[in-house]
Amino acid sequence: MTHDDKHDDHYHPPGLQHQFDDMGQQMDSVTIGMWTFLAQEIMFFGGLFTAYLVFRSRFPMAFAAGSNHLDAFWGWLNTLVLIVSSLTMALAVFYAQKGNRNLQVVMIILTMIFGTVFLGVKAIEYTDKYNHGLVPVDGWNKVVPEGEDHGKEAARLSLPFETTVSAAESADGSDKPHPNPRGEFQITDADLDLVTMAQKEGFLTESEKIGYFSNGELDPEKVKGKVQIFFWIYFVMTGLHALHMVVGLGIMLWLLVMAWRNTFSADYYSPVEISGLYWHFVDIVWIFLFPLLYLLGRHFLAGGH
Repeated sequence: MTHDDKHDDHYHPPGLQHQFDDMGQQMDSVTIGMWTFLAQEIMFFGGLFTAYLVFRSRFPMAFAAGSNHLDAFWGWLNTLVLIVSSLTMALAVFYAQKGNRNLQVVMIILTMIFGTVFLGVKAIEYTDKYNHGLVPVDGWNKVVPEGEDHGKEAARLSLPFETTVSAAESADGSDKPHPNPRGEFQITDADLDLVTMAQKEGFLTESEKIGYFSNGELDPEKVKGKVQIFFWIYFVMTGLHALHMVVGLGIMLWLLVMAWRNTFSADYYSPVEISGLYWHFVDIVWIFLFPLLYLLGRHFLAGGH
């Protein structure tokens, strides 16, 4: 397309919708629309983060116990995967602006691969919680009959620089699921030991002094209820985040088809850029979820306060 073509009275820029005067107005409109959508998403997730902070401030030991049931290795891996996916998404926008069809396609495919890897890791984690009775709905966990010999399972994966072990692991490093004939939510002796240690050290909150004990004695059922709150928040927040990732993969599939048809160029690339904003937002949400759910409280099992 020549310079004269662009200034012809009958010239119609590619991708310009009839309700807009020019590409600049269209780009401003879709950008404002996406940022408005992301603002309500921030408020939506903000409510969940607020619920997490309120309950964690009241029952920090229960939340520390719950956090230590999560495998930080998978959390680190998913964090790395999403950070790299943000890079490939940014490169997809860059090559769309340059009109490079082949590299657009490559970067979109890589972004989809990383997103799929993320969801695969979450499926592994959710399966582990199901097997070990950590789904916070009674009856939704794996049924483990009484007296069944399960043998020793492999210890959880951990990063070399981690200083703690999972609260679900016993002293000898084995990880045995307790009998669970009705598929109920379960906690371990290590969870109760963590609360006992906190009581001896004298740093239970006032809410914990009431919420964990009955008649002055540690009540396992009350402790279990507080740990269950952590896993409710964990599954709601990570589940909704995973749902956003599934939506993002659907958007990427549409972009892939459009890019393959050589739709995007220096004159028209706004769908790629706007989709990139959504993808980066989903990545940023995980950057906050990872430390809050997987890391905070892990130092308690190393003897720290």
